Amino acid sequence: MTLTEKAAYLKGLAEGTNVDDKLTLKLLELVGDMADKIDALEAELETHYAYLDELDHDLGELEEEVYDLEDELDDYDGECDCDDDDCDCCDCEDDEDEVFYEVTCPACGEKVYFDETVDPAEITCPACNEKFDCICDDCDDDDCDCCCHSDDEE
Repeated sequence: MTLTEKAAYLKGLAEGTNVDDKLTLKLLELVGDMADKIDALEAELETHYAYLDELDHDLGELEEEVYDLEDELDDYDGECDCDDDDCDCCDCEDDEDEVFYEVTCPACGEKVYFDETVDPAEITCPACNEKFDCICDDCDDDDCDCCCHSDDEE
């Protein structure tokens, strides 16, 4: 039985026993109003809980995608470990032509990954949004593996 139903039952008992005491009648009216308000708040709370559950589920899916992507980047060594050219674990055929660079952000120390389409003089760290460049001041060697040298510059 809900609070509203219990309050209505008490009010019915009072009317059935011919209670004429004004204080008792006013208290029963107050109890009824409070029960209505509490029932409305409980219904609203259930709606909020359902919404929070939905948000939690969506956030879980998003975290799974983001963290799986980071795990793939951390584990990626430039070569596919599988023997299947049509595998779903990576883009084997596409990765052969692409060159990826890994640099460490000087501000926060996070690893930043990018390819040759990104200008190495204008890198933005996705973790701290700090802009930096990875152009070596001392590097004059064209055989260097750093991000200063790409196939476009040679």
